[in-house]
Amino acid sequence: MPIAIFFIVLFTALTVASARVRWLGGLGFTFGVLAAGAAAFSFPTWFIAPGGFEMKTAIAPLVQLILLCMGMTLTLADFTRVLSAPRAVVIGAALQYSIMPLAGFAFARLFGLEKEVAAGLILIGSCPGGVSSNVVTYLAKGNVPLSVTMTAVSTLLSPLVTPLAMQWLAGAYVPVEVGPMMLSILNMIIAPLALGFAIRRFLPRMADRAALVLPPLAMLSIALIVAITVAMSRDDLVKVGLVLLAASACHNAAGYALGYGAARLLGLDARDSRTMALEVGLQNGGMATGLAFNVLHSPAAALAAATFGPWSAVTSSALASWWRKCSDGDETPISECK
Repeated sequence: MPIAIFFIVLFTALTVASARVRWLGGLGFTFGVLAAGAAAFSFPTWFIAPGGFEMKTAIAPLVQLILLCMGMTLTLADFTRVLSAPRAVVIGAALQYSIMPLAGFAFARLFGLEKEVAAGLILIGSCPGGVSSNVVTYLAKGNVPLSVTMTAVSTLLSPLVTPLAMQWLAGAYVPVEVGPMMLSILNMIIAPLALGFAIRRFLPRMADRAALVLPPLAMLSIALIVAITVAMSRDDLVKVGLVLLAASACHNAAGYALGYGAARLLGLDARDSRTMALEVGLQNGGMATGLAFNVLHSPAAALAAATFGPWSAVTSSALASWWRKCSDGDETPISECK
């Protein structure tokens, strides 16, 4: 237990220090997620039913808060870019919903994951890009407008594509009801996203004021979702932790590598390809967790999101730091990054 407390204090201190220490800049979210995961693993009762309140019931509202925050960052210009330069966005959506679901299925089979855990890895791969990808893209000197647009488009496609991908690839592992999953995504993802967009469009002053507090709230919500999932699935995580971590690491790496490589092969420049790699490699873990609990009714299916999320936070931060140190030219090949 003293070791557990040490890591909780360490990651918390690093979270605070990242706002003041230059070389830790951009790593605050990563350390925050690790601190939350360590606390939940060490003291699971804090995050299961404190005071008799079932914390799992907070997952869907937390996901909605995250998407509300994302919606408030969107403008009409983000969507007009799709019409004016649709090629990169179409490529991104195609890569997002081909590479990650198929990679999830492949690594679930390769590592011999149990049925519900395997379904969870496919589920995280079948979700749209994560909202943190926009921040990481900025840190990596990627194309932030493209990142925001890709995240929005992949999210809008998710009510249709995610259930169908799950039925096709995960149907052999767990029962997948397409209709209820579509309705859950519409309620949990699209409705708050649309509300946030409407607030930005029609009440811009309110959105500007909210922008001061909503990003930290969104990051806190992601960390809390990870903590709840880890706490509720702690025993299962102990059993399959290392194997699932290996599968998640391979899944995440495949997203980065294949996203970047395919984008380059399809003619995108290095800057846009970095953006593509991060958009493909980072997934909406909150959405995956919400669907695992609310639709699949399986804490075990949420394990992949609890593992993939913290791991991808670490790797994306490292990748962004590496790319940021590349030369200033947008055409710097990945092979020339030092």
